[in-house]
Amino acid sequence: MNAVHRHVDADERRARLGIRHLLAPSHHAAAMPDVAQALVGLHATDPSTVFLAAAARTSAPDIAAMEEALYEERMLCMRRTMFVVPAATAPVIEASTGRAIAAKERAACAVYLRDGAGWSAQRYAAVEEDLLEALAARGEAGAAQLAADVPALREQVTVAPGKPYERRQAVSSRILRVLAAEGRIRRGRPTGTFNSNQFRWTLSPLADAAEAWETGAAQAELARRYLAAFGPATTEDLKWWTGWTLTDTRQAIAATGAVSVGLDDGTGYLLPDDLDPVTAPEPWVALLPGLDPTAMGWRQRDFHLDPAHVGELYDRNGNIGPTIWADGRIIGAWAQHPSGRINTHLLTDPGPGARRAVDERAQALATWLGDLRITPHYRTPLERRLTQ
Repeated sequence: MNAVHRHVDADERRARLGIRHLLAPSHHAAAMPDVAQALVGLHATDPSTVFLAAAARTSAPDIAAMEEALYEERMLCMRRTMFVVPAATAPVIEASTGRAIAAKERAACAVYLRDGAGWSAQRYAAVEEDLLEALAARGEAGAAQLAADVPALREQVTVAPGKPYERRQAVSSRILRVLAAEGRIRRGRPTGTFNSNQFRWTLSPLADAAEAWETGAAQAELARRYLAAFGPATTEDLKWWTGWTLTDTRQAIAATGAVSVGLDDGTGYLLPDDLDPVTAPEPWVALLPGLDPTAMGWRQRDFHLDPAHVGELYDRNGNIGPTIWADGRIIGAWAQHPSGRINTHLLTDPGPGARRAVDERAQALATWLGDLRITPHYRTPLERRLTQ
């Protein structure tokens, strides 16, 4: 990986983005599982994001079909905080990344229950076992239903005592969080429409499937999938995207056989079978939701984002809001007005053809959403203004 194979400029990176991320119309997917496969996974805080991200990349987006794939066919695995990945990819992510996170979550939860509720390790284990048995009996259940079956889940702990944001919290939320991190449960159907934050839980076979993967092998496989979708990417990009250590990141890239290429701002990597230059697709425009996988796919984003626009498009914690893209660049933002209208604002003039396409996409999105109203969890300065 030492010798630089060739230079990949920003124009080619944007061309790859339009094709690999299914944003150019000629490369749109048929269904949500295809989108999740192409992007490694769909991730978000808001439930609506995965549907909006898929809709922007499919030829004929259909909410019912998306829900069918998620909740009936089980083609996708939906995790806590909305990680939606193909079922075959889920064990790889669990073994490569989730395993370490889950261990930290379990240790922290044990301390939380011991110090806040006076629970012993034995009581924690017993309540958790009761919860899993109750969920198995119901098949699918919300937190309130599980608490009705297992009253211990209703016990409360004071969070951040003495702080201005001190509050009481039921222990069920932390216990469920650990089980989700371990892949033993998964998110099920919401209690309302697809953008509802209230949802049910169901058992998941993910933990058992992940046992077949050794951590290093899983990291190499995830790095391969990431580079296939986001390459060329830098070591820092993959480290940021996965949360791995620098050593693990370097080892995973090396294990893929990736080849180094020059970028306008450093050195990136491509898979050995992906070295040929890529020609730009037809002109395209897309309205992507907040925290869309494309917008959050790289740590270093200057090839598609003007640094001068960061203050308008991101909140103070680094979360990006809804964005407008044209030919691989972020050119503005959009938001849904309370009336249902999609308001847009361009930070860069993309020309008359693209401006017309933005208006058409905005009208099509408003029609597709109908009576549904979308408000991002993380509000950005420009998104807030556009809702007024």
